[in-house]
Amino acid sequence: MTLLKWALICFVISLIAGGLGFTGIASGAGSLARILFGLFLVIAIVIVVIAFAVGQAVF
Repeated sequence: MTLLKWALICFVISLIAGGLGFTGIASGAGSLARILFGLFLVIAIVIVVIAFAVGQAVF
C-alpha cells in the first residue's frame, strides 16, 4: 500500500505543479507516479496469482 500512497502523492504534486506552471516538475512527478503505480499493479497481480495457486494447492 505504500507504493500506492507514494504514487498518489506524486500525482497530486504533479497536478499542483502543472497548475502553477512548473511544467518540468509536473512532468517528472507525473512520470514517477506512473512508474510507482505500474510497479504497484505488477506486485499486486503477482500476489493475487500466488494466493490463488496456494489456495488451489491447499484445497
